[in-house]
Amino acid sequence: MKIGIIGPGAIGCLFAAKLFPAVDEHGEILLIDHRASRAERLNRQGIILESDGHRKQIHIPVTCEPDNIGQCDIIFSCVKSHDLSKSLEFINPLLSPSTLFIFLQNGISHLRYDDKNILLAIPAFATSSEGATLLGPGHVRHAGKGQTSLGFLSPQDPEAGERLQDIADMLQNCGISAIVSTNMQTRLWEKLSINVGINGLTAIYGRTNGQLLTSCAARGKLKRLVKEAEQVARGLNIQIKEDPVAATIKVCKQTARNISSMLQDIRNQRPTEIDAINGAISCLGKKVNIPTPLNDDIIRQVKTMEKQYDEHQKP
Repeated sequence: MKIGIIGPGAIGCLFAAKLFPAVDEHGEILLIDHRASRAERLNRQGIILESDGHRKQIHIPVTCEPDNIGQCDIIFSCVKSHDLSKSLEFINPLLSPSTLFIFLQNGISHLRYDDKNILLAIPAFATSSEGATLLGPGHVRHAGKGQTSLGFLSPQDPEAGERLQDIADMLQNCGISAIVSTNMQTRLWEKLSINVGINGLTAIYGRTNGQLLTSCAARGKLKRLVKEAEQVARGLNIQIKEDPVAATIKVCKQTARNISSMLQDIRNQRPTEIDAINGAISCLGKKVNIPTPLNDDIIRQVKTMEKQYDEHQKP
């Protein structure tokens, strides 16, 4: 089995480091990066994983040349939502009609790839509430355990389902709690609601996930943001089974030390996924005539922060 993990960000490095020891002598796992200088560095230093008070250095092959790899059996796509389209062009040589391609993006904009006319592979989708903080290139801290769900949005043949279950079992054996879901749309919306409540606020307040709960103002906004997302989901006839506010607070507690991906982006002056997360709620809310005033305000605030990047770089 050949497994490719696209993107050496926090979740990509975490999954690569956790899965690498589980691949036997008949298997192979590779980390794919579009940036040659970073790939070279990661090949020298390895992936550094901090977890449960321990520090491990794991030497995982990293490449920036997909043409030299050959087709993969399994691919985890761990790039940001706004980088997905370009990354699919970059890693096209890895794909075949039998490749199981697992999308791990935030938001729901990537759901359009559930179409074999667009993607030359079997599309699967995943959500994960594992806390992962990137401390430096290839240096990740496992900041809290969560739940990873994998599943299909459209019917697939039984063999694909068996392979997806094998991946879930492999993750489970590696210390990442994982299940195969038969209702992936609900899981994706539940995760979206959690991201809506956490990511933008951590970026604006400059707080870890857990610190959001120590501020009455932040906690109140978290609840309102998630409630708006829930109302939009209902307007679209999408059922969110678990209490989304309680689920979001639970994730904040489980990943209390985690620095969300959006806060990491703001601190490193990178584009955020605000459009894919809160922007999705705002856009879909307009389609079903459900107002989302707080989500709209969070979008404006984060975009204002992004516009200030260039100002901070000026002498």
